[in-house]
Amino acid sequence: MDLSFAYTGIRVRDLDRSLAFYTKALGMKEILRGTMSHGGVYVHLKGPGSSQRLELNWYPKGNRFARPYRKGEELDHLGFWTRDVVATYRRLLRDGAKVAVRPWREGRYEIAFVSDPDGIWIELLGPAKKRREANAKA
Repeated sequence: MDLSFAYTGIRVRDLDRSLAFYTKALGMKEILRGTMSHGGVYVHLKGPGSSQRLELNWYPKGNRFARPYRKGEELDHLGFWTRDVVATYRRLLRDGAKVAVRPWREGRYEIAFVSDPDGIWIELLGPAKKRREANAKA
């Protein structure tokens, strides 16, 4: 199967506060940071002696992913790498996943989100293909 679990993404309300907690209290190190095309910010952290990553996701007010924060919504998504986002997206939909966000190109990556049977979002992330079918409806 062409999927590799990469990280767990959590939604945070205050990025600076969360970074301070995870780096100072838990000893994690920031290894990657970026701004998404829609304005959200992500930060990848890694703990000493672990290959697992934690992704902190912060969305500004008015962002399409920003919602009122309620207990139980801390888990943002599970991230999986795949060589072909569109093919994997279509296969997962056939296998019972639901559409969360249709595939799109973000810089050098293609990204899509599906939800599992309980509504947990799963990110599919892979290299951008030259084809533009990624934006076609699946």
